[in-house]
Amino acid sequence: MADLWNNPDSNAASYNRLKGRYRRDWIEESFHNENPAGEKNGTRDFLGDSIEPNKIIILAILILLGAFGLLTKTFYLQIINGSKYLVLAENNRVRIKPIPSERGIIFDRDGKQLVQNIPSFSLNIAPQEIPKDPATRQKIIDGISATTDLPYEEIEALLYKYRNNRSESIEIKGNLDYNSALKLYVKNADLPGVSIESGIKRDYLYSHLENQNNVLSLSHVLGYLGKLNDDEQERLQASGYLLSDNIGRTGLEKQYENYLRGTYGIKKIEVDAVGREQNVISEEAPIPGDNLIMTIDIEAQAKLEELVKKSAHTNGKQKISAVAINPQTGGVLAIVSWPAYSDNLFAEGINRADYDKLINDKNEPLFNRAVAGVYPSGSTIKPVISAAALEEGIITKNSSFLSVGGLQVGDHYFKDWKAGGHGMTNVISAIAWSVNTFFYYIGGGYGSFHGLGVEKIAEYLRKFNLGSTTGIDIPGEAAGFVPDSAWKEKTKNEPWYVGDTYNLSIGQGDLLVTPLQVAVWTASIANGGNLIKPHLVNKINDSNGNTIFQATTTPKQTNLISASSDNIVREGMRQCVISGSCQLLKYLPFSSGAKTGTAQWNSTKPTHAWFTAFAPFDYPQITIAVLIEEGGEGATTAMPIAKDWLAWWGQKYLTP
Repeated sequence: MADLWNNPDSNAASYNRLKGRYRRDWIEESFHNENPAGEKNGTRDFLGDSIEPNKIIILAILILLGAFGLLTKTFYLQIINGSKYLVLAENNRVRIKPIPSERGIIFDRDGKQLVQNIPSFSLNIAPQEIPKDPATRQKIIDGISATTDLPYEEIEALLYKYRNNRSESIEIKGNLDYNSALKLYVKNADLPGVSIESGIKRDYLYSHLENQNNVLSLSHVLGYLGKLNDDEQERLQASGYLLSDNIGRTGLEKQYENYLRGTYGIKKIEVDAVGREQNVISEEAPIPGDNLIMTIDIEAQAKLEELVKKSAHTNGKQKISAVAINPQTGGVLAIVSWPAYSDNLFAEGINRADYDKLINDKNEPLFNRAVAGVYPSGSTIKPVISAAALEEGIITKNSSFLSVGGLQVGDHYFKDWKAGGHGMTNVISAIAWSVNTFFYYIGGGYGSFHGLGVEKIAEYLRKFNLGSTTGIDIPGEAAGFVPDSAWKEKTKNEPWYVGDTYNLSIGQGDLLVTPLQVAVWTASIANGGNLIKPHLVNKINDSNGNTIFQATTTPKQTNLISASSDNIVREGMRQCVISGSCQLLKYLPFSSGAKTGTAQWNSTKPTHAWFTAFAPFDYPQITIAVLIEEGGEGATTAMPIAKDWLAWWGQKYLTP
């Protein structure tokens, strides 16, 4: 050993083995034992530098690089992306839950509540809380399926569809009452991601089928709510709509969705490992929706529906519509489309059997024929044709034509409704007795007399809002149709004949109007020539009672015709009541003007029955239009509905 230390170069290999095999302190102890004097020599210096300096430098650099990388990663995680990972961590413990707002209430003109919100519950699943393990996942879905009677595949499809949703729960079964919700909660209490959520649903107070005082025609007006479809979910998500939200589908519920919905609140909650609420961290209260105050009088609506149903029972004609409007303001007092349906069926979640029954009903109860149904106008258009002829100087108040039962034009005979005709007829008697021959003359001309012609007739019809929507505040309004020569040539590849003008002059042929349009043009004549805009909502109040919207009563257009022309036409409608085809109304305790109408639409089926009227004559406050599809003569079937309703209206609104 001593030789090795004294002569290290003599056996380098032995030295290296020793260096690798024994600890340095043991070697140095041996060194001291062999060299007690501790003299310095080359061997001592060599052992002190046994790890080469360049290796120490490399090791130090590696340590520094590792420390730098660790610090950099820490900085990136905590400083650069700290908020992101904090949110992710918080999301494992904290949830943001929306708080649905109370939907606004709808009232009639007298403040009677027509709809209310009632508590509702739903069974929901949070996709983010469902375990990924296939066996556990299947157990959860099986449990939900067993308690809800929903197919396993349907639940699985929903979870797959919303698999990327990390913030909301999915409604599996809705419209649960409290007891049903409680039972489902107990049965599914141990299933992670499953919860019972509270909400509200609409209850339409006058649409309960078991209630004898129901007013089902109100369903076409109020409408109903429905679940968002996929397109709506994507489009409305940015506006705060949720996957399980309802939205107005028809009627005022749709038209005024933005007002009625309100603003949702937010609740920040702490959840446990299976996603169940433990504590409320913070809460922002929702803002209730705004309330609608309608122009509709629920009593007037109920009475008009009662008379319509009575007529349907008596005459066996089920498709009936009627509209009553204030001709000064445009406010709709009552509007009935029959048959109707209960919007509560949809509010409660309509089943397939009930829905199929509605859509397969030949009488189309879901169809709002008062605003969306289009029909030939029949003779109700004659006051407008008269006004056009007076305005254009085609006739005066005293212009008369001989009615002998019709006009012969080539091989065609255009007949009047009365065999033998009405004799000498002026514009007032022509309106009063609905003399077709007179309107053939002033519309298409005859012999040397030149009538209005199709282009002028079309111009005036459009001026009175035919061929366009009235702008009533309810979805689905039809515009009707005003034909002209250019349309016929383009569509039918035929020229326009004088016979076409004759038909147009008496409301036949291709002219199409809605019952609402008939009420509107009758109102325009009644009020002195102003075109009103009908509306169903008078004002909107917020939840504190402040008015945030007031419907305008300003006419869309004034002076459609001159006062002199209007007075002549009004007098013709007055004579219809006094001595003409509208005499049933002369038994009312107040004066009125009116016009009957009978519209042929199919050569093998009965005609449509029309009737329109306004009252009182000197200062009209109400206009009513009635249509009975395939009802025959307007004077026979449609006029009695209007007469009886006007009698009721007078007792409520004209009696001191």
